[in-house]
Amino acid sequence: MNRGANRLVASLLEERDALRLDVRRHDSGATLVDAGIRTPGGLEAGRRIAEICMGGLGRVQLSAGKGRWPITLSVSAADPVLACLASQYAGWSLSSGSGKSRFQALGSGPARALALKEALFEELGYRDEAQSTCLVLEVDRDPPLEVVQKVLKDCRVAAEQLTIVLTPTNSLAGMVQIVARVLEVALHKVHALGFALDAVTDGVGSAPLAPPAPDLLTAMGRSNDAILFGGSVQLYVRCEDAAAENLAQQLPAEASRDYGKPFAAIFKDYGFDFYKIDPMLFAPAVAVVTNVASGRTFRAGHLNDELLTHSFCS
Repeated sequence: MNRGANRLVASLLEERDALRLDVRRHDSGATLVDAGIRTPGGLEAGRRIAEICMGGLGRVQLSAGKGRWPITLSVSAADPVLACLASQYAGWSLSSGSGKSRFQALGSGPARALALKEALFEELGYRDEAQSTCLVLEVDRDPPLEVVQKVLKDCRVAAEQLTIVLTPTNSLAGMVQIVARVLEVALHKVHALGFALDAVTDGVGSAPLAPPAPDLLTAMGRSNDAILFGGSVQLYVRCEDAAAENLAQQLPAEASRDYGKPFAAIFKDYGFDFYKIDPMLFAPAVAVVTNVASGRTFRAGHLNDELLTHSFCS
């Protein structure tokens, strides 16, 4: 994955001006790519960053949407389990400091497969080896020296071989790379439900591109709502029909006890404590599961245009 992602990173750096990115050297010696903090960035930058997040194994496309939302993000992957769970999933917790100066972020991208800090990699049976790597952080400020030094140590790469991409939630690039996680969100829930990952043979997903918002809470809410209320995923599995049907019924966001209002409102109801939210909420609106062993397809969930409109337009 790092080899694939590194080619995409090289292209991103080469076209930094056209993509409206700011590239600077961190105090550690690592390369920082600013995709929306001090520079505009944009949709195309976000699309490319989303593919970097998938370790070079995924494809993200912007296309004409249906209904009132003009842009749809479509996601596919050569190996969806590895692309989404071993790379794109924001599973590496990084933090330093305390109080108002505390820095906290969840890292995604192929660097995770070098550091192997998550138990998930034991289940996936995958580890990567590379001399250079990339980490994507959904943050609005540069990571402190302590955090970058930890990444360098855990990934076992030299500072000049590490690229960290910064994508604020309330930027255009940030919104694209978050909504492009529609397939990853589905596969993460597949894993949480205990369905065998090796039974998943392929998958695709799509979701409307949410408009950005100046404040973090609204932007975070809209990015989640794009998937919860407007996301559709089709998974191809090889198993018994009963297992495929059961997966389809449990997979949509509406199967969660917390479904029914925009994400920002749910977050507020729980006192802005992310970990109090039902983890089963994080899923696409519609799940289609096709069993390639039998040829049967099972569908559950529905697109909720009313809640999506409320989120995107309020």
